Amino acid sequence: MAIKDAALHALIEPVVSAMGFELWGIDHLSQGKHSRLVIYIDHQDGVSVDDCADVSRQVSAVLDVEDPVPGEYRLEVSSPGMDRPLFTLEQFERYAGYMVAVKLRLPFDGRRKFQGLLAGVESDEVLLQIDGEEYCFPIEGIDQARVVPQFT
Repeated sequence: MAIKDAALHALIEPVVSAMGFELWGIDHLSQGKHSRLVIYIDHQDGVSVDDCADVSRQVSAVLDVEDPVPGEYRLEVSSPGMDRPLFTLEQFERYAGYMVAVKLRLPFDGRRKFQGLLAGVESDEVLLQIDGEEYCFPIEGIDQARVVPQFT
């Protein structure tokens, strides 16, 4: 987690927790002059649109006072959904046995995108099984990761 994201996480997490939700992760997406700050919240009973609106109001008030994000941005609060992004080693451990899509910061074997079975976590590396081979990716080298929904 980058220092800026860690600072945002430290600012937002107490607000989200106090409201009874888990702060799943934060994406700060630059889009030219404007950017999006997406906050993912989770709860064992699910997350409703009203829950997202309530958390958005509370977090927005804190962000307005602390002003941790330079420039203009749009705040979005969302459930991680079925294709949930994975941010931490603990989340990767929780979803071991699921199919995941991973995008690396730098190419490995000439490519940045991989999809396979999440075999688990070892030290600070994520283990993926792809076509009978196991790949180890350091978590710092992962730009994005998402669970791939399986419909049966």
